[in-house]
Amino acid sequence: MSQTFRNRIVDYTAAAVVLIAVFICLVPFLYILSQSLSSSKAIISQAVTIYPIDFNIDAYKVVFGDAAMLYSLFYTVILTAVFVLLALTVTILAAYPLTKKRLKGRSVLLLMMLFTMYFSGGLIPDYLNVKNLSLLDTPLALILPGLMSVYYMIILKSFFQNLPDSLMEAAHLDGCNELQILLKIVLPLSKPALATVSLLYAVYRWNYFQDALFYITDQKLYTIQLKLYNVINISQQMSGENLLVNLPSESLKAASIMFGTIPILLVYPWLQKYFVSGIMIGAVKG
Repeated sequence: MSQTFRNRIVDYTAAAVVLIAVFICLVPFLYILSQSLSSSKAIISQAVTIYPIDFNIDAYKVVFGDAAMLYSLFYTVILTAVFVLLALTVTILAAYPLTKKRLKGRSVLLLMMLFTMYFSGGLIPDYLNVKNLSLLDTPLALILPGLMSVYYMIILKSFFQNLPDSLMEAAHLDGCNELQILLKIVLPLSKPALATVSLLYAVYRWNYFQDALFYITDQKLYTIQLKLYNVINISQQMSGENLLVNLPSESLKAASIMFGTIPILLVYPWLQKYFVSGIMIGAVKG
């Protein structure tokens, strides 16, 4: 058996495994999408699998007709954008100084940050902290507690360390200070890592609802994921003054899930070219 033939077998086997894995990952998504587009009779009879039966969009009419749900969607979009901007800024300002060997106490600072990755105060101290800071029922309760991930900071730190030192030295000789070097040299060269961390922060903020569940009681401040949590786990009646409709609860649940999932899925293709390179390059050294 020639080496070329063996390589082809390996390639075909790897491709088959990847296709199977992709299909397994897509099945739940296709099932929910099919339920949201199927008729009541098909859903009740459990005839829906990975493709719609008796195609209709009644569930989506109910979801898009709910003003409270649309408000939560736009509110979550704005909240996510603000969170990503602030979190990325804080992460950059933490990662860049830690790349400088002349920074006194660098090892101690990094150790203190790493400590928080493995140990935390717990839910009750977190809640009391947010309460004592008068952040309950405010958007800041969903922004400040998770403003920086140490793991994402390490990704940026590793990426910054991989940049050529000669660029920094040349900038110093030209009279640039550290802030100018960061803004004019480091950040423009770090677009893959910045895009990767931005996407990770956006997915975290978009999908996470437990902080809203604990800290928010005002329905005007409900995120889209908390709305979905209420739809799925409480009743089939949409929030607000929407009327009950003659639809199976599974159809409304599925349409609501798709309503909250598709926006974040649309972001990924724009950042995909940066995502893999950002993860791989940032993982070269710690």
